Amino acid sequence: MRAVLRRELAKDLLRARSRFEAWRQQRQGRGRIPRRLWTLAVRLVNTHGVSRTAVALGLDYYSLKKRVKATGHQPQSSDPPSRGPAFVELSAPIALGKQCVFELNHGAGASRRVRLMGYDVAEIEALARTFWNGE
Repeated sequence: MRAVLRRELAKDLLRARSRFEAWRQQRQGRGRIPRRLWTLAVRLVNTHGVSRTAVALGLDYYSLKKRVKATGHQPQSSDPPSRGPAFVELSAPIALGKQCVFELNHGAGASRRVRLMGYDVAEIEALARTFWNGE
């Protein structure tokens, strides 16, 4: 299976994929995908999103997206809904020890202002290197 599908496919996507594969094995030459299969794919987009459906069924992303828009449906994002909290709680820093504020400027126009408390020089270097390397 392709590396793009990192999670197991849902049962409805597996059934649809087997229908598409069966059609592909039976077709002669490069025939067009039947309307019933496109309808099935568009219906699956409502649950799984355009990207995931297109990859699972071996369809062109833009062709599927165009057909979804033609039906009047708004394609969903391919990102699954968040299952956890939308924030991470950080404890307040203790204002003891060394403090500094510096600004990093990237050649492409990005800049970042950083305030550190209780820092180590190696941490500043690693932070700056990561910023400039775009990691």
